[in-house]
Amino acid sequence: MNIQECRAIVTGGASGLGEATIRKIIEKGGKAVIFDQSEEHGRRLQEELGESVLFLKTDVTKEEDIQEALNKAADFMGSVNAVVNCAGIGIAEKVIGRNGAHNLSLFSRVINVNLVGTFNVIRLAAEKMVTNIVNDQNERGVIINTASVAAFDGQIGQAAYSASKGGIVGMTLPIARELARYGIRVMTIAPGLFHTPMFDTLPQEARDSLGKMVPFPPRLGYPGEYAQLVQSIIENSMLNGETIRLDGAIRMQPK
Repeated sequence: MNIQECRAIVTGGASGLGEATIRKIIEKGGKAVIFDQSEEHGRRLQEELGESVLFLKTDVTKEEDIQEALNKAADFMGSVNAVVNCAGIGIAEKVIGRNGAHNLSLFSRVINVNLVGTFNVIRLAAEKMVTNIVNDQNERGVIINTASVAAFDGQIGQAAYSASKGGIVGMTLPIARELARYGIRVMTIAPGLFHTPMFDTLPQEARDSLGKMVPFPPRLGYPGEYAQLVQSIIENSMLNGETIRLDGAIRMQPK
């Protein structure tokens, strides 16, 4: 798919990896719609980037929210042929901690937002994509999900987060196989340690220390490098049904 023809929705698009993706798509001549709950950041980004961007406040776990937002996105852009799922949350809690067993409702919430939310967007976006006219490569769309190296190298305290991201990895291939008949590709990116707003609360010394854990380059990843991979996936039609680690060769230790 030519990125200039990209008509994308990006969940979690108001900050971090999602914001970088929005900026990349607009920079390359495409159009994009931000699905996010942060009105402040979403509207700021829309105002900054101009008429090629629309912000819609959405909750990825709610069917009615996503269905309504998809319809508005299609009206704004003319169609939806790309989805980048970046919305997600993370927690750190041991199965048996100082205060007892892991909070079950908190575990369920992480699964619901990260995994069920991603699937909710996939299923409703794919339903809309199947009506697209195929491009010159017989494609109707591409869906890109965000997992994490925690899907493979989960650390102590990451049971919920790792389970949610492992689920995203696990559903990538079966969904890609199913949607292949419609010319819709499905890919997943598994980032390592990236400098997102989550790290902004840490002192520079702590960020530098985390970055040195990465074999090469020995630093935190830049959101723009995630967006660069998104562009490559959009443009390369042979990329389908796979999870790509974007991690500088890091393999996380138990803690």
